[in-house]
Amino acid sequence: MNKKLGAIALVGASAVVLAGCSGGTAAAPEEPSTGEVTVWLVGTDTPQTARDYLVDTFAEENDGWTINIEEKTWADVSDTYTAALSSNDAPDVVEVGNTQALGFADAGLFADLSDIEGELGDMVQGLVDAGTYDGSLYAAPYYAGGRIVFYTPQIVGDTLPATLDEYVAQGTAITTDTVSGIFAPGKDWYNALPYVWANGGEIAVQDGDVWDAQFSSPESITGLEMLQDVYENASVAPVDGNERLGNIAFCAGEVGFLSSPAWAEGNLTGAWPWGDEAAGEEVSEGCPDTYASDLSAFALPGMTAGETAPIFAGGSNLGVAYKSDAPEKAKAALAIMLSEGYQELLAAQGLVPGLLSAASALPDTASAKAQGEALANSKGTPASPKWSEVEAAQLIPDALVKIAQGGDVAAIAAELDTSIEAILND
Repeated sequence: MNKKLGAIALVGASAVVLAGCSGGTAAAPEEPSTGEVTVWLVGTDTPQTARDYLVDTFAEENDGWTINIEEKTWADVSDTYTAALSSNDAPDVVEVGNTQALGFADAGLFADLSDIEGELGDMVQGLVDAGTYDGSLYAAPYYAGGRIVFYTPQIVGDTLPATLDEYVAQGTAITTDTVSGIFAPGKDWYNALPYVWANGGEIAVQDGDVWDAQFSSPESITGLEMLQDVYENASVAPVDGNERLGNIAFCAGEVGFLSSPAWAEGNLTGAWPWGDEAAGEEVSEGCPDTYASDLSAFALPGMTAGETAPIFAGGSNLGVAYKSDAPEKAKAALAIMLSEGYQELLAAQGLVPGLLSAASALPDTASAKAQGEALANSKGTPASPKWSEVEAAQLIPDALVKIAQGGDVAAIAAELDTSIEAILND
């Protein structure tokens, strides 16, 4: 039980125990016979086929009830989710990043899913761990994703790098005033971590109850200096930008190596337009045939030939709001999202499904193979409920921007470690 819930503790999904209340157990109000379950999804990762499947299946299985899907941004997860989930008008089911799930569980904002966990099938263990707090599941696996390196011989030639050093060198060799050999905007911290990890560095390690941030270790400094070399000599991406425009630049012939989630293949081929015209974002209709026809991908190489670099194990989890006014229906919606039919639609899009049995639906493509190789050597962020606060504070992206601008790596790393420890050890 989440101790932060104070006197109110969730029992299954149908009753609460009120400390000091005569009678001991008070039955939860019965859910109405009709209503609407609100599901928050982040970005465009979930394909329309899956959204339609959820809406239709839920309506068929829950007479009188409907699903309302609202699309949010990753900025919303950091900036507005806590207030929304704490309100009396909370959404019912929400998608969060796998690194953020523990923070919401620790704050008492997610309902305990232990009562339905056994019905959800065999799930990706890493995502199960990411959503487990105090021994109970609070956020179920949704999907996982790994970053791979997209390329076209039209830009990089036919020879691929066998090591991370060769990758940087080849990226530098093909960089011009308008072409990034390696697309590396300063705020893209997911793609920065492999340089640290490949050189033996870490983000932070736990010693007892104390977290020790490690960006200033000799190994991490070596990785960050390699990354600074990329910023300065192998990339013309905005030093204060993020990864959002990588696909657009690639299709314009302005990128040699693009490290991006495997599902981005649909953006590059035009099978899945990327962006939101209504929001004023550029929309990718896919690369010209010159690039799309021979598009391929590989796993980021490590320091030794034949090995891959550790990549960030990305992904999402699903939580049911503790303050949902229809928790049973919310869990029914979540169960559909973990069903084989739904998860296979995610897999078809190139997302590694949270349900293991749906993995057979992954496409048989170079990008899918590369993602499998990359995820076999993947790592996550520190398993602390407070890690989401580190992300919300934008500490790592801000530090990387300073490094991309030519700042002193050791000094920046030391300052970053101090800031991370202040949050994790508070």
